[in-house]
Amino acid sequence: MTINDEDKEFWLSAVSDVVLSKKDDIVTGKEKTISIKAREHQRQYSAKHEYSEYSKFLDDMEFGGIDKATLRKFKREEFACEAVLDLHGKTENDAFSVVEDFIVRSYNAGKRCVIIITGKGLSVHSDDIFATKGILKKSVPQWLNAPRLRAMVLVYKHPSARLGGDGALYILLRRNKNI
Repeated sequence: MTINDEDKEFWLSAVSDVVLSKKDDIVTGKEKTISIKAREHQRQYSAKHEYSEYSKFLDDMEFGGIDKATLRKFKREEFACEAVLDLHGKTENDAFSVVEDFIVRSYNAGKRCVIIITGKGLSVHSDDIFATKGILKKSVPQWLNAPRLRAMVLVYKHPSARLGGDGALYILLRRNKNI
């Protein structure tokens, strides 16, 4: 295998900031502050249908990573809701980007508990038994299990009727240690 000039130039530019440390001959990079700005057309971070068998829905999980006191407080809905997202009137495609953006912004703002109102779906009594009802009610939990959001969501469940019942999701976010 031969290395062409373009590859050599790329490698040299990639390691140009690497310096030899005075301590034990350890190679380290110079510290740089990198600012990343998201472009509007690149805001969709993960695929909408990228599902996982792993679920953080309270009834599905074995409570890995959650201490008993936090779990008890979550089950009793003692966490104050810090943000609410209402998806009524949104299409599935619009809702996906809104949900993802909402979770990311809430996590980055240091919020712990949020609610997403999906609605219960249309209660149209039609003769079509194959008609889908409650698309967002079924889809949002799957989106919360996408790899990008799964890293920010600790656990979620349908709350009691006073907080929306089956038409909402009560979500406990992980603590953002960067704040």
